[in-house]
Amino acid sequence: MTTEPTAEPTSRSKPGGRPRDPQIDTAVVEATLAVLDESGYHALSVEEVARRAGTTRPAIYRRFSGRARLALAAIAARLDVPESPDTGCTLCDFGEGLFVFLAEFRAIRPDVLSSLFAECATDAELRGQYMRIVFDPPRTAVGAMLDRAIARGNLRPDTDRDQILDLLGSLVYYRALFEERHLSDDDAGRLIETLLRGAAVDYDALVAHSEAMEQHSTTDGGTHNVH
Repeated sequence: MTTEPTAEPTSRSKPGGRPRDPQIDTAVVEATLAVLDESGYHALSVEEVARRAGTTRPAIYRRFSGRARLALAAIAARLDVPESPDTGCTLCDFGEGLFVFLAEFRAIRPDVLSSLFAECATDAELRGQYMRIVFDPPRTAVGAMLDRAIARGNLRPDTDRDQILDLLGSLVYYRALFEERHLSDDDAGRLIETLLRGAAVDYDALVAHSEAMEQHSTTDGGTHNVH
């Protein structure tokens, strides 16, 4: 479910003061996303967001202490990492789960992700917030798929789940942060195959199970997406 836009708590908040208008919160986040989509992070300014949102700079600063936190709140509202699929088919789950995540991730311009990360990297609090918003949700979802695959006996019991998560994440984020382009579906498919060939107890059996699931779905008129 998409995260509702929320303002960060700041020292400007006064207990017992006038309640903040949630419509302004929403308008500010939507205006921020519009600027990021159109012009990237370098063009983001509190002044421009205030103009588009029909509010004032002080109203924004009461909610967000700077443009980095403003951008992070907007990205958190945009990204909608779904729960990881659990079909009982390891290859199906990885194909469907990774492709759905990539579709969400591509909703953010790669240059926005890279520029924002560069600004957050020198501040421990901002870097942590960036990690919690951009990195952690998909890592948790893919980790759950790995755990289920290990429990089913599809992956070797000595599988290093954290290493696989690092390998998956490193390619996805390297492309966005340093090459400023998103991972393609074809590259994602090859990545899944490479990792699972190394970690699976019997990769050919996983492929056969996936093909059987696809055939069953086609026969039943379903839309199950498998790799």
